[in-house]
Amino acid sequence: MSPTIVLEVETRCEEEERLESHELHKGVKHLCERGITKVPRKYILPALDRPILTKKDDATNFKLPVIDFDQLQGPNRIHALESLSKACEEYGFFQLINHGIECQSILEMIEAGRKFFDLSFEERSKYMSNDLRAPVRYGTSFNQNKDRVFCWRDFLKLDCHPLSDVLPYWPSSPTELRQAAVNYSEKTRFLYLMIVEAILESLGLVETTKDSDDHIKEFRDGSQLLVVNCYPSCPEPDLTLGIPPHSDYGFLTLLLQDEVKGLQIQHEGRWVTVEPVPNSFVINVGDHLEIFSNGRYKSVLHRVLVNRLKSRISIASLHSLPFESMIRPSPKLINDANPRRYKDTDFASFIEYIASHEHRSKNFLESRRLT
Repeated sequence: MSPTIVLEVETRCEEEERLESHELHKGVKHLCERGITKVPRKYILPALDRPILTKKDDATNFKLPVIDFDQLQGPNRIHALESLSKACEEYGFFQLINHGIECQSILEMIEAGRKFFDLSFEERSKYMSNDLRAPVRYGTSFNQNKDRVFCWRDFLKLDCHPLSDVLPYWPSSPTELRQAAVNYSEKTRFLYLMIVEAILESLGLVETTKDSDDHIKEFRDGSQLLVVNCYPSCPEPDLTLGIPPHSDYGFLTLLLQDEVKGLQIQHEGRWVTVEPVPNSFVINVGDHLEIFSNGRYKSVLHRVLVNRLKSRISIASLHSLPFESMIRPSPKLINDANPRRYKDTDFASFIEYIASHEHRSKNFLESRRLT
């Protein structure tokens, strides 16, 4: 073994000795605040799962299909719906522009999220919980109770519906967080419902205003979870990931990225980096929409890279039907040529699954698939 490798192993072992197991459960931000210079072994992925970071990554920067929200509301709606359908079928992702949410609301939400992670660990840790149903939860990795390898992420999860019930539990510090999150959650919820109407129409499930009203009712009282993700700068970004490959379990996710690149999606068998587009949302198909569309629209694997120089913040607004609802393929999308492909499922099944399994790839959705 070369002297350089021996020195690296010794350095890592010395740092590991200083980090007791319970310290890792306090989150990546806490580790960085302690001044670590090596990625702890608990965060090091097996060699085949690690990201390959080369200068060629610039060539894989990728522009998602762009959907103009103005076009969806105007005389070119039919053309925009065709573009939406193609994006959901072929990519599982699209970039939404001209969405109508003011830049100020977006900037305030990002800044409030940053300030939360800048709080002392003692203040952040007040919201740590193992209860996956808690109205507010601060944690690390993906599922720190089950993950064999931790991912380089801390998160703040806020249940957003109904607001009147959950708001008293939200963090009171930083002082601007509650108001920024209320404002942001209300605006993204309205936007989500508008997109759902377009999704239903693109699937051929609604033809008249009455049809639309009947179908959208079950979505209006749906669940909404706001997740503020923090990916601190990482001393060895080629050894770990911010989030490993996974699909989202809900109906649609509206993701707000800051200016730092990190999101990758799997497209045509390769990982491509999604270029951040200012004042836009990255929107992706969730497992529930794949089930609801009986496989026509696909949830797609995505992951998050970290980097050595910059921390990154993203805010995901995850939406679906009410927690007690049963998710099933729409009967109108089942026929002899396209038989039913998925079992019924609900949030209770999902929570039970992730509480007892490591959530990787599309393993939950695969457990719902009919063979």
